[in-house]
Amino acid sequence: MAAMVRLVGEINTLISEVYDEKNEAERCRHTEYTAAVKIQSWFRGTRVRAYLRYLNKCATTIQKHWRGVLSRKYCRGLVKISLLALKLNHYNLLATKIQRSWRGYYARKYVFNYYSRKKYLEALHIKNELIRSELADFSEHQLAARTREEEKNERQRRQYEARRHHYLVSTMVQPGIYNSPFLPYPSETEYLLRNVQPLEHKKKRKNYCNFDPACLSYNSQVPKTLPPLAPKPQGPFREPKEVQKQRYKPFKPTLRVATDFFSLEKARQQLRNEEWVTRLNDDVFKPFSHHFVVYEPLLHTKSKFGPMNYGTKYFREEFPDKFLIYQNFKSQVPPIPIFDKFNDTYSRGEV
Repeated sequence: MAAMVRLVGEINTLISEVYDEKNEAERCRHTEYTAAVKIQSWFRGTRVRAYLRYLNKCATTIQKHWRGVLSRKYCRGLVKISLLALKLNHYNLLATKIQRSWRGYYARKYVFNYYSRKKYLEALHIKNELIRSELADFSEHQLAARTREEEKNERQRRQYEARRHHYLVSTMVQPGIYNSPFLPYPSETEYLLRNVQPLEHKKKRKNYCNFDPACLSYNSQVPKTLPPLAPKPQGPFREPKEVQKQRYKPFKPTLRVATDFFSLEKARQQLRNEEWVTRLNDDVFKPFSHHFVVYEPLLHTKSKFGPMNYGTKYFREEFPDKFLIYQNFKSQVPPIPIFDKFNDTYSRGEV
């Protein structure tokens, strides 16, 4: 009974101790739970990353072997094509040698025969000598004819000059300047003056007016018959319709106005279109274009950008939009105070 009384007296102390123990256990439980979560997250992350590395390694191995198969197949095709090209080049070289030998023999035998060529050159040499001699004779004849023509012109000129100066001929009374008494015989010009006749003067016109010497120019302009009268009057006596038609002529634009401003570009475009229509092939020649292999990305770089489900999520994923779009940037230029106080501190029409 005494123990019961003692316990009843200490019940408050026991309750406070129980609550303290419970609180301490709760604090320890939260710490232990946080530590357990950290350990589990680290272990699970390590296991998932190891599994992802294993999957990536397996996918890389499969891709490596498959690409090796494709590359070896492509290389075999390239080797076959290269070997075929080498054979064709070799056969073409051999055919070229055979053709060269045969064409040389045929040309030397039938086209460029040495003996026939020698005979032709000898005959050509003889013919050239004959043509040269004929050309020399022809040049001599031309020179003689030119000399005779010059002498004839010179003789005619001297005769004309002698006829002009015929008044200088000597007479029985007075000797001329070309017949000096101090010379044993007259000069050649003196004999030329004696053998030619003097020039005749122009005959004067008989039909002239005694009262006006200028009437001759007037009379020469008078036609023998008058021109016929025009069927329609001229000048201010023309018909009103004809005058109006001439005054209001239709508009005739110049070539620059009548032609389109972009006519040159249109003509060039039309030429390009015609050239494109008549073109045989539009694509540039691309050798072995059918062997092109499309690039296939790896497994871990083939997925779309963004968060993924648990188990396939990257632990170093970046979200640049999170920091660029929703970030509040600060303005570097201070605002204008008068605009901040608009409709707050003053009414319309006041500053």
